[in-house]
Parts: sequence; C-alpha cells; structure tokens
Amino acid sequence: MASQRPANNPDIRFLGRLLGDVIRAYGGDELFRRIEYIRAASVDRHRGVVGADAVDPGLDRLTLDETLDFTRGFMLFSLLANLAEDRQGVESEKDADLASALARLKADGIARKTVIDLLDHALIVPVLTAHPTEVRRKSMIDHKNRIAELMALRDGGREETSDGDRIDDAILRQIALLWQTRVLRREKLGVADEVETALSYLRDVFLPVLPALYARWDRALGERAPSFLKAGSWIGGDRDGNPFVTAESMQLALSRAAETVLAHYLEQVHALGAELSISTEHAKVAGEVLALAEASHDTAASRSDEPYRRALSGIYARLSATHVALTGKQPPRPAPIAADPYANPAELRVELAAVAHGLANGGSGPLASGGALGRLIRAVETFGFHLATLDMRQNSAVHERVIAELLKAAGVCDDYAALDEDARVALLRGELAGPRLLTSPYADYSEETASELAIVRAAAGAHAKYGKGCITHYIVSMAQSVSDLLEVHVLLKEAGLYVPGEPPRAEIMAIPLFETIGDLESAPGIMEAWLALPEVAAIAGKRGHQEVMIGYSDSNKDGGYLTSTWQLSRGSTALAPVFEKAGVAMQLFHGRGGSVGRGGGSSFAAILAQPKGTVQGRIRITEQGEVIAAKYGTRAGAMTNLEAVTSATLLASLEPEKLAPADAARFAAAMDSLSEAAFKAYRGLVYETEGFRQFFRQMTPIAEISGLKIGSRPASRKKSDAIEDLRAIPWVFSWAQARVMLPGWYGVGAAFQQFEDKGLLREMAEGWPFFASMLANMEMVLAKSDMAIAAKYAALVEDEGLRDTVFGRIRDGWQATHDGLLQVTRQTRLLEKNPALESSILLRLPYIEPLNLLQIELLKRHRAGEEDARIGEGILLSINAIATALRNSG
Repeated sequence: MASQRPANNPDIRFLGRLLGDVIRAYGGDELFRRIEYIRAASVDRHRGVVGADAVDPGLDRLTLDETLDFTRGFMLFSLLANLAEDRQGVESEKDADLASALARLKADGIARKTVIDLLDHALIVPVLTAHPTEVRRKSMIDHKNRIAELMALRDGGREETSDGDRIDDAILRQIALLWQTRVLRREKLGVADEVETALSYLRDVFLPVLPALYARWDRALGERAPSFLKAGSWIGGDRDGNPFVTAESMQLALSRAAETVLAHYLEQVHALGAELSISTEHAKVAGEVLALAEASHDTAASRSDEPYRRALSGIYARLSATHVALTGKQPPRPAPIAADPYANPAELRVELAAVAHGLANGGSGPLASGGALGRLIRAVETFGFHLATLDMRQNSAVHERVIAELLKAAGVCDDYAALDEDARVALLRGELAGPRLLTSPYADYSEETASELAIVRAAAGAHAKYGKGCITHYIVSMAQSVSDLLEVHVLLKEAGLYVPGEPPRAEIMAIPLFETIGDLESAPGIMEAWLALPEVAAIAGKRGHQEVMIGYSDSNKDGGYLTSTWQLSRGSTALAPVFEKAGVAMQLFHGRGGSVGRGGGSSFAAILAQPKGTVQGRIRITEQGEVIAAKYGTRAGAMTNLEAVTSATLLASLEPEKLAPADAARFAAAMDSLSEAAFKAYRGLVYETEGFRQFFRQMTPIAEISGLKIGSRPASRKKSDAIEDLRAIPWVFSWAQARVMLPGWYGVGAAFQQFEDKGLLREMAEGWPFFASMLANMEMVLAKSDMAIAAKYAALVEDEGLRDTVFGRIRDGWQATHDGLLQVTRQTRLLEKNPALESSILLRLPYIEPLNLLQIELLKRHRAGEEDARIGEGILLSINAIATALRNSG
C-alpha cells in the first residue's frame, strides 16, 4: 500500500510496501487487489481524477469478512504512517530544546543565573490519566514501538540486529505480527489494567529518559540543575464518576509503582557492582566508601580489595530489604546478605552520593563524571520510592453528601445540605480548629461514605509507607465554593492528614478544578476567599504555593471552543493578582486532552501562549489516552516532548512580554466580543435547539463507542442522555468519527462574521501568540473535518426535518469558520502556511473516507437490527481505524 505522496516521506513508502507484502502473504492476492483497488480509487478521487461526489468503487462488493480485513489494512497503514511521521518530526516539537530556549533568553538579556534561580523552585509534571481515548490495544502499540526501534537501527546504517536478523526482515515480521494481532479488546479494561499500562510507560520510558534529560540539561546549564521535572498519575486515584476506583485500587497502584521503581534501582545497583571493579591495589579509596564497604557485611574473599563493589553489595541488600518492606515480596534477585531497609529515599541517595564522591575524590579522570551512578542518583531524587505522585480526585457533590452524613451521625448538624455557604464555612472551620474526629467505629455509614473514608485512610497509610511524595494533591471536581475545599480538609483530618494547630498542617493539598464557563468566571473570587482564611494562608505560606486546576474539556462542551479557550486565559490572568496579593505562588494544573476540543495541540505553543505571570516555573499538565502513546511511546519521542514542555515553561516564565499594553487591551476587548458571539452561537445550537440531543445520538456512533472497552469509567456521569451529563471525551470522540469535529470550531464562524474590524483580527493573528495558537489548532481541526462525509452521517438521523435543520446550521457554521479563518490568516487554503502538516493530513484523507463510508453502512445495518456479529465487530474496527488515522481525536 503506497501513499499518494510517497516522495514526501520515504519511510511511509517503505512501510506501506511491506504492509502490502504482508496482506498479500496472509490475506491472499485477491484481498490485496481489492484493498489496493479501493485505495487507488480513493487516492484518485482526492487528486480530482474523478468527481468529488463519487462513491469509492469496490466498497459495496466487499463481503463482511473482507470488510473486516480491509478495515484492518487501512488502520495499519495509518498506524505505520503515524510512526513514520513521528520519526521525521511532523507535528512534533523537535526544535524546542533547552539549549535553544537558553539562547533565546540570552538574546533577550536574561542571565543564566536567572534561569537557575527559577529552576530552584520550578516544578513541571506531566500527569498520566486513564481517560479513555486510546482505542488501540497495548500489544499493537508495542509492535509499533519495536518497528520504530528497528527503523532507528536502519537509519544508522545497520543491516542486522544484535541477534543477527536482517533489519528489513525483522520489520516485516513485526508488521506481520500486527496483521495477525487482534485489534479489539474482548474485555472491558479494569483499573488494574490501566495501572499496568501506565506502569509500562513509567518503567520503560520515564525511568531511563528523565535522568538522561537531566544529564543533557546539566551540560547546557553548566551546572547541576535541581530535579524539577517529575512524573504524576491519576490512575488508581481518580474516582470522579468512576465507582471502580477504591481504596484497594489506590493501594494496588501505589504498591505496583513502588515495586517497579525499586526493581529498577536494584537492577542499576547490580550493574554498577559489576562495573566498579576498582581495587585498593590501584586506587586510593575515600573513607566514606570504605565505611560503606565494612558496613555491608560482604565478606566474599574475591571482593576483599574491591570496596566499591562491597559498598554496592550493602546498598543492594538494603534496597532488597526495602522492596520486601514496601511490597511484601522478594525482588526478582534477592540479596544474599541481610540488611535493614531504607527509611526513605534520602537515605539511599546519601549512600549513593558517598560512592559518587569517592569516585570524584579519586582524581579528575573520567570516573569523576556522573555516568550510570549519576543517573541513578538523579532517578532517586526524581522518583523516590513512589515512582509517580498519585493524585486523588473526587466530585464536590460526593464530598457534600459524605460530610453531611458524618456531621449528622456525630450529632453536629442534622441538615448540612440546607445550610448556606457562610454557615457551611463557619461550621467546617470550627470542625477543623479542634482535634475531635467526626467518625466513630460504632456508626453505620453508607457505602459511599465508608468508601471515601477508606480512601483517605489508605492515603495516610501510603504516606507512612512510601513517603509523603506519593500523594500530594487532592483534586475537587466541579469546585464552586470555599466549602467545597474545606470539606476535603475535614475528610483529610479524619485520617490524620490535616492536623489542627498553630499553624495547622495539611499533608495533601486541596485543589479546586474549575471546569465550566461559569466556574472559570467565579474562580478568582473563590480563590481570594480561600486564601484569605487564616488557616489556609498559613498552610499555603509554609508550602509556598497553591495549585488551581482548569479544565479544558467540560468548559469546551459547556461554551464552545473559542469561549472556552478565552475564558481559560482570562481566568488564569485574573487569578494572578489574587495570588500576588495573598503572597502565595500560583501553580496551574492544565486539564488538557488530545483533541483540540479538549485542549490538545502543540504543548510547546500552548504553554508559550499562557498569559504572562501565570506560569512562574510551575506547571502540571494531564496527558491522556492516545496522547500518552504518541508522546511517550518511545524514549526518543519522550525526550523530545519533555524537553519541549520544559523549554516552553522557561520561556513563558522568563521571556519579556512583547505585546504592548495598549495592544493587549485592544486584543482582549476584541476577544471579549468574539467570545460573546461564539458562545451565543454554540449554546444556541447545542443546548437551545429542540431535538439536538436526538440528532447527535443518531448522527454519530456515540452509542456504539461504548462497545470499545477502552476505559474503566462510564461514558456519562449520570443515567441520562442529556449533553450536560455526557462526559467530554465521548462527546468529542463521536464528532471526530463523523468528521464534523464540532467541538473544535463551532461558533467561531459566527463570531468572525459579526466582528467588523478584520484588520484587527489579522493583527492579532500575527502579533499575539495566544490568538495564533488558537487559530492554528482550529485550522488543523477544520482540515481534518469533511462536511461531505458528515452529510452522509447526518442521513442516519431519522427525522428528516430535524436532520436538514440542524445539519444545515452545522454546515453553514463550518463554511463561515473556514472562510473567516482564511481571511484572518491571509491564506488561500487551509494549512497553506504549514506544508508539513498539510502533507500529513492530505496523505491520510484517502484512507479515512472509505472507512467512514463503510462505518456508515455498518451503522445502518446494525441499527436496522441485523444480528451478524461481524457487523458489530466491523463498526468497532472502523472506529479504531478512523481514530488511528485522525490521531488526536479523543
């Protein structure tokens, strides 16, 4: 299967040819000819060889079995095209490295010391979540990553693998394995499955990559940087709308993380023991190393003159004992000598540092540099014994019910829910002021309350076992008041994680998540009142910062793309002076998804587009679904993306504002006007059009998506078909499948039409990073959408009048957005100024359209009641294939 633009990327041509060979070998010549015929016809249609409205010939002649094979073939081509593009840096951020950022800052007059000072209090955390937008099985991703590794060997001129296989043959075998690997999951993912998937990325990518990055940055900075980049996770701790996340699943996540990181340390120490064969006969050895050697109880005669090996034997023995203490299991290679476990990672670091100092004090030769030991020390600083900080998350409505029950059972307040906000705050602050607990071992609590109490008690146990770094954040979804945050403190107090006193102490930070447009507008007032509470001010002052999370997904579903994007920016800007007044550093946590409708797009551009004063060297960002595999599927890709996030954070924090205050005011006023018009258009369609929810559910495969088994969470927060109750992920995912991409652009066209000063908009596009980033992301979405294909999905809507009315508005809105964007960006076609991305998308379109057409036919047959299991399987395969081809669709 060759691409229609093979010259643009030889890797795509090479991999496509191998895929064709595999299909011919395992599916037969007839299947290959049918697939190739459909492919060529679709390519020709997109080149304009045939009429634009022609249906791709050959699709209607496929049997159901051939349909399944065809769908797999097109999906695998898209998978391999993704791999080839990632290798060439299409849609990547390869030039956004720290060295370039330092040069850019130097040109702006920013001294190197200023950068170092910022890094001293910086914190950058990509947070892995289990949000279900990754449609591919891990087995498929693993084969793809092996192909990427083999392609890297091929780039280096290698003809054989280390095992003696020809490189091209090894790649062909991996593609054959892909062809014969089941694409769809048979069972719904559980929380334990999601934990293991996340651990595979943390173990195979983050553990080796972060120390390697730090070594690179140390060289660029000319000194050792603090360990400011760390890993985070929600998987096993995020129970907002997920009844399957319990105290047990959280304990599993923490235990498996500890087991993973300790196994890594043991492996590294074992390798160092084999390497550091330094003898006292040939080297002077520092006293601290000799002391460690003597304390190790390693009495092997063969190592009597090798103090470094004996010291590392002792370190290995203590790590082995730590593994047993924290996981209840012996490590894969138990230590031959007994030792006491480490009380904390700092103790381990001290002993490793003693070995490193001994090497450095032995002379200024090559052993004085960090090497593997330096990377291990960095890993211990970065990952501790917990690997990744696990966030807890729950909805504020749950907290309200639990607190109400606890207060009633304790005889404090019979009807907490009936109290107004002032009364709630007063009551909760009173409870937090003294040591009395609300819970009693004799009370009979509801299942919900018992579960929430078990969670906070499990968190307290985790702190005692793994260290306080294992859980530091408690996210409150749908936070709308100060009492929503105080309720978390009361729950934490029940487990000893909030301790009253002068000053009080909170071991875990309560963090509001502002999600809807209204919540974003209310955020500054809520945070001002929160930080004004003396006990909160004392806690935040000691900690040095307070985090606020802003949600991209639900704000988009609530108000549309333009309004959501602008309100997130405005909300961030408005929060900055609140924190400055309180004397507390602000740390924003960006809840971004993969699709543009959920905050997707270039992380580098998105961070640079943040309002000045809102980054301050500290940022956390969710990494969700298919984005995790795209960014962190390989070590090379992970290094590129992590360096891009780090560089952008430095630039956003330190680069001088280049936008004049007068221009900033004019641009903000223009955005207010655009946002108002876009919001009105979006709400008018989605929430105020009678029958819209029926239209949405019949036009898109929203009902069928639930069969993908791609996550442990339900698709809706409640048993309701209301748009308000639908989670943002299936909302966005469904529109992408139907090629409408509505969450990424609807309403913007109306805003452009109503805004008269087009010259001002062009000025904003050319001189304001925020507006330029917003337009660039929207342009990508428009290029991936297709109203002709969308019209065929709209034909699935049974009510003809509803179909014509609603789809007519969508089609007109798309055209207005398309035309307005070209006018503002001074282009004659979409992506005219981004040829690499244009080529990438044009390559895929001929492969997506046949999949859409097949999906539509299968949906018709499924909804008409046909019961052949292959129809349902074909729908799910097509959903998988389309998502793979579109990439950031979830």
